[in-house]
Amino acid sequence: MSPNRFSVLRDPVHGDVYLTHEEMSVLDTPEMQRLRGIKQLGTAFLAYPGAVHTRFDHSIGVLHVTGTMIEAINRNFEVDPRQCLAVGEREARIIRFAALIHDVTHIPFGHNIEDQTGLFHRHDSAYRFERILDGRTELGSRLEQLGVRGDVLATLLSAGDETVAEGGVPPYWSQIMSDTICSDILDYLQRDAYFTGLRLGVDPRLANYFRVDRRSGNLFIDVSKRDLLREDILSELVRMLEARYYFSERVYYHHAKVAAGALIARAVELAVVADLVTEADFYDRTDASLVDMLQRKAAAASGDVGRRIRALLTRFEQRKLLKRACVFPRYENADVQSDLVERYFAAGAQATRSAVESRITDLVRFATGQEIEVVLYCPAASMQLKEAQTHVRWPGERELRPLSYYSDRVPRLADLERSYRDLWKFYVFADTTDVALLAKVQEVALGEIPGAKNVYRVGATS
Repeated sequence: MSPNRFSVLRDPVHGDVYLTHEEMSVLDTPEMQRLRGIKQLGTAFLAYPGAVHTRFDHSIGVLHVTGTMIEAINRNFEVDPRQCLAVGEREARIIRFAALIHDVTHIPFGHNIEDQTGLFHRHDSAYRFERILDGRTELGSRLEQLGVRGDVLATLLSAGDETVAEGGVPPYWSQIMSDTICSDILDYLQRDAYFTGLRLGVDPRLANYFRVDRRSGNLFIDVSKRDLLREDILSELVRMLEARYYFSERVYYHHAKVAAGALIARAVELAVVADLVTEADFYDRTDASLVDMLQRKAAAASGDVGRRIRALLTRFEQRKLLKRACVFPRYENADVQSDLVERYFAAGAQATRSAVESRITDLVRFATGQEIEVVLYCPAASMQLKEAQTHVRWPGERELRPLSYYSDRVPRLADLERSYRDLWKFYVFADTTDVALLAKVQEVALGEIPGAKNVYRVGATS
């Protein structure tokens, strides 16, 4: 099979996308085809009905943008060959494969399950990548036949590593697709804007500015010219980061998306704690087959757990979302955020969360006679830490540094970093629309979570 022969796919965002026949053979493995059944934005379609695009679509888009960036890197090498590197054909082949499969470890609704409950290994952990690329999977076997499995795995595992470890890969191999500004974000911002219907301008020409530093092997953007600041390039970088924040605020952390995700995450948590399912049961699932699996497991389970799982899944399928009783945002709770995360986030805190939820439920039942499901949603503290790590060459400086290093000279960067941190919110949800009952949940919850400042007024909004 010649690696130089191409097939073309029509993409709604980028137009014609060209894949080598080798890449098509990887795309046709069951592990990659599963991504057709996993929505890119998880539960966001319940807030933005058009957001039904998939991780399969996104994977093809990232491959396309990666190719565009490699072409730009090689053009820029011709301009400055003494300080820059080009990407050779062998390297490009490996980087393109890594870009194509970078999301293959995602499970359905993975961000909700991993970032809310912490029950499973993260999708980008070494465990997950090594498992799906071992010789027992069709994807791993195919990459082995192509002679690239080891290098592709090393590229995926080295994301964020700024040094070339012995036996490792150059930093830019992974930075092309996994940096703060990279092929991943250049695709998903355009794709998410297209399918949510939000008017967002992402200038694809930003991909043309990338270079590879010969000395360090880091991907970077040169914002200097004749020792003067290129304001036009800098403004494009900041505009991209502003667009990412805008989407985080409007879509990725939309309260309805979070509430819907909390339904799924709680159903999964109940099933895992009751030993109805294991982490491995989720690896080959799609959105639909995950819900079906949980329904079947719940139907076979005896007692209260099965009933609760079925009720949560029914609410999800009928879009009867959990309602907010309390909202504790970071901007009012910075001094207690770390305590809240330590107490309520991740698998180690599951018992603490359950105990508090049970006390709230019992006290509300005692006061009102009503049986409710209470869900504490506490995301990881690092979820919104979005410092601009993309390297730049600043006028008058020889060393490359992360863009965030210059936040004192570009005040908007510091503002964005603070704004991202302030997107963090700890919620108390309940499965009722009764305003009086929600008010009682809020009253009880505030007594069980002392020291945290709630900003949500029950009944003030729909």
